[in-house]
Amino acid sequence: MIGTYVLSAGYYDAYYLKALKVRRRIADDFSQAFEKVDALLTPTAPSAAFGLGENADDPVAMYLNDIFTVTVNLAGLPGMSLPAGVDADGLPLGLQLIGRTLDEGTLFSLGGALEKAADFRARPTRWWSAP
Repeated sequence: MIGTYVLSAGYYDAYYLKALKVRRRIADDFSQAFEKVDALLTPTAPSAAFGLGENADDPVAMYLNDIFTVTVNLAGLPGMSLPAGVDADGLPLGLQLIGRTLDEGTLFSLGGALEKAADFRARPTRWWSAP
């Protein structure tokens, strides 16, 4: 509904065109970074995973948990999340690899090398019930 409202008469220029400009600036920033590196490595999320349904009624918390992946999607870049261990409570942590446009092959190669080098074996506790 918000998207329909924003695209309605009088709001197109105010919101949609500005959003397109922001998206272009984000993509340009990534392009500048990729002039110097082949890929970027970042956290997938700012904290460990939260419990199933834990933040369902808090849209801000849900959005902030995705904050590191949103810009990658806006820029139209390939991204890959890899396991990086577990926190003190046994909840999973992730690393995100970000690649150049249409360069998924490099991400797969780097992701495989990282998983092999890290030899990640920790498993989160099973949280779902058996059927």
